[in-house]
Amino acid sequence: MTTTRYIFARIVQAFGVNRRQRRMAEAASEMHLLREAEQVLGQSVWERVEEVEELGVEYWNLRKLIKERDEIRARLEECESILAEAHEQRSNLLGAKSEPQQELEDHRSELLGNLEKLAKERDQIIQQAREIRRIYDGLKMKLDVLQREGTTEAIEKTRGRMLDLKTRFTSLKEDRDRIAAKIAEGDAEVDKIDTELAEERQKHRAEASVAFQQIGQANRDISAHKAQLGLIDTQMRQLFSEIGRHVSRNAYVNEQCRSAAKGHIPMIDVMRALRRSVAMNHRLAGM
Repeated sequence: MTTTRYIFARIVQAFGVNRRQRRMAEAASEMHLLREAEQVLGQSVWERVEEVEELGVEYWNLRKLIKERDEIRARLEECESILAEAHEQRSNLLGAKSEPQQELEDHRSELLGNLEKLAKERDQIIQQAREIRRIYDGLKMKLDVLQREGTTEAIEKTRGRMLDLKTRFTSLKEDRDRIAAKIAEGDAEVDKIDTELAEERQKHRAEASVAFQQIGQANRDISAHKAQLGLIDTQMRQLFSEIGRHVSRNAYVNEQCRSAAKGHIPMIDVMRALRRSVAMNHRLAGM
């Protein structure tokens, strides 16, 4: 608000036109702009106000806070680096296989393939034995009939054939038992490999759990450091505002403030105008 607008508003107010809410809103908006300008000015000139005694507390507090902020940022970068390494380590541990584990899995696959072949061979032997048993049972019935009929030559021939089948059946049974033993041996070896694989996987999980712990701790540390940085940033903004307020108020009456504000005089003039406008709006609002 300019002086001319203020005078006009006072005249209108004298005729009973009171815009108190509007004046308060304008004052609040201008005060917000003023506070932002004070912070920006303070952030721009704070390094030049070391010799301004009235700003000694703010200046040295800022020096202290900036040092703390740099230290926390360094720790934050270190934590982020640890977090990235832990994520990579976890990913490698969970995704990759050790050489012993790969060898065990290859051997297991080979064993399972052999066991499948043995199982097929055993099934074929059992099928052959069933066929032989069926033929043998048929010949046995034939022998009973021939013995009743008294056909000697046919009886001897049938008995010979039955003996051959019995010999073959015994041989197949031995083959079946031999293959069954190999299958049992293979199953035992697969069980052993499964146990070793479980131990290998447990090792990976144990190593990965360390990485998970590192990730959790790093995340907690990062959150704590970011919270500290947020608090420091808030304190620094408050100190910048105090410095900007003092410098802008005293730039024309204090040599040290004028030196610090060099290059920012147009901005200070705008801030002075905002202060006057806020004051005039407050008066018009009856505050």
